[in-house]
Amino acid sequence: METIEIAFRTHISYEIAHKFGPLGYKNKEHFINEQFHQDSLNEMETLIKKSRKGELFIEHHFKKYEGKIPIWAVIEVTSFGFISKLYRNLNENIKKHIAKTYYQIPYLYLESWLQTLSYVRNVCAHYGRLYNKKLTFKPRLFKEERKQFDNQLTFAAIYITQRLLTKTEGIRFITDLEALISEYEEDIDFSCMGLPSNWRELLIKINNQKS
Repeated sequence: METIEIAFRTHISYEIAHKFGPLGYKNKEHFINEQFHQDSLNEMETLIKKSRKGELFIEHHFKKYEGKIPIWAVIEVTSFGFISKLYRNLNENIKKHIAKTYYQIPYLYLESWLQTLSYVRNVCAHYGRLYNKKLTFKPRLFKEERKQFDNQLTFAAIYITQRLLTKTEGIRFITDLEALISEYEEDIDFSCMGLPSNWRELLIKINNQKS
């Protein structure tokens, strides 16, 4: 999750800065919903104020640039949930570009996946339960994927995590997951998390399709 979050911070901040300038995130014309854009700016301002004492790069911009914080700096103090919502509100051209350039999928899927992973991360951060529990935000899946596993259960989040990792990260993810399952397989029924019997093959197949 952390790897995916860092990647999206980079994608979003680069595209906004490249196309609209360092402060382009403040212009409502680059976003779909004006009210949500304003709410996002308000949240950013709150996060910036909270970060002044603890983050030297934020204080640096106040001292040297009169508090004009570029997108690549302000996005560093936001949460995964905020990034998910920010992506959802970006204009369609940027969303399409990010989805196609980095992940080769339609942006509607990427919106859905970020929302799902943001939810899963929050559950984990608060020591909540994912075992034998349906996802509050179900990820959008392609037709063939829907035939192979349930998008309401945790494996769907595992699967889309694999889709969003690089090839090298994906190999490591499968190895770590396999070790974890092996450690607990005598005590836990992993079908309650939606893992199909061929879960490993599915993840390896996805990883092999990456460039």
